[in-house]
Amino acid sequence: MKKRIAVFASGFGSNLQALIDYNNKHGLNGDIVLVFSNNKDAFALERAKKNKIKAVFMDPTRYSSREQYDSEIIEMLEEEKIDLVVLAGYMFLLSQEFADRFKNKILNIHPALLPSFKGTHGIKDAYRYGVKVTGVTVHFVDEGLDSGPIILQETVDIDPDDSVEELEEKIHKVEHKIYPETVKYFCEDRLEIDGRRVKILNKK
Repeated sequence: MKKRIAVFASGFGSNLQALIDYNNKHGLNGDIVLVFSNNKDAFALERAKKNKIKAVFMDPTRYSSREQYDSEIIEMLEEEKIDLVVLAGYMFLLSQEFADRFKNKILNIHPALLPSFKGTHGIKDAYRYGVKVTGVTVHFVDEGLDSGPIILQETVDIDPDDSVEELEEKIHKVEHKIYPETVKYFCEDRLEIDGRRVKILNKK
């Protein structure tokens, strides 16, 4: 049976589009049935509507706490029978309750080689630090900041003449390649977790 996928995005949603395009072309063994945002102006919501995917915005300022906000989201996800939550530029840390309820069922993509350069400015932080190699990490999500078990990483060389904008373009290209691959591995039950180590079964 195909997995039911919810994608969370706070902004432009380019990784959401990459997932939609990959699914249309190759198949994820899952269906994106919901796109959720904490930002009513997120273009990701427009992408969802254009592709006839349910789009939901919930205003966090209407809730007394993040825990209450996340509890409402959890209830929605359970009603939708969601098997996998994919974070695609979602700018909120998830609560402990959310992380626990969907343990090993939440994926995130980070534009650096974790555990280096955590946080919201991974590309710029790596660039400014002067590293010669950076990259992209897909990982499971726990209650920490970019701290869950790593599933897949791919390196990106930083050329001496690269601008930060050119590096961003290179990073995004890799993101759009490896995130759909990882989602497909999950949907095909090919990810085996042992503590902090994740094995991809039958990886080609």
